[in-house]
Amino acid sequence: MADDSPQTLVGISFDDTFRAQEFLTAAQRLAANGRMHLKDAVFVIKRDDGTTVVRETIDPQPGRTALSGAVWASLFGLLLGGPVGWLAGGAIGAAGGAAAAKLVDLGVPDEWVQWFRDEVPPGTSTLALLVTDLDRDALVTELERFSGATLVYANLEPYWLDRMREALGDVAAGASDASGADELP
Repeated sequence: MADDSPQTLVGISFDDTFRAQEFLTAAQRLAANGRMHLKDAVFVIKRDDGTTVVRETIDPQPGRTALSGAVWASLFGLLLGGPVGWLAGGAIGAAGGAAAAKLVDLGVPDEWVQWFRDEVPPGTSTLALLVTDLDRDALVTELERFSGATLVYANLEPYWLDRMREALGDVAAGASDASGADELP
């Protein structure tokens, strides 16, 4: 079933990974209460030395998908070709699973993940949420609990950007900092 609802991408940076995880839990609660539909959440953790770690919640990971493909293909190969089929099926399944994981992008587009990797400051944990059917008032209310966090990006109207910044206690930020001028691909 295709979802034609407009997608909203919101990125919030935190000084602490646990605070970012807490915000994900709050976003999941909003989703459970019907205040938005959470399509994906991506953590971009940028260490003090500038190295980044990305943890996606939706897109398949190559290692896990390769293992799953290897197990299922080797079982199928064992049934059809015995031990030789088991080995061949495992190799083919692992390669196919890893390749499929690299091609499948179900959530936040890879271009945006890279943008967050490049743009967020060192020493932060950024949570990027891809949502549809967003109740903007509910999100702003929830953000009030996370004072001190920084709005990095949101493809929303300037009025909502200002309200989000105000909820986070970041009233000094300019309207262009988290501009929604760029649309999702």
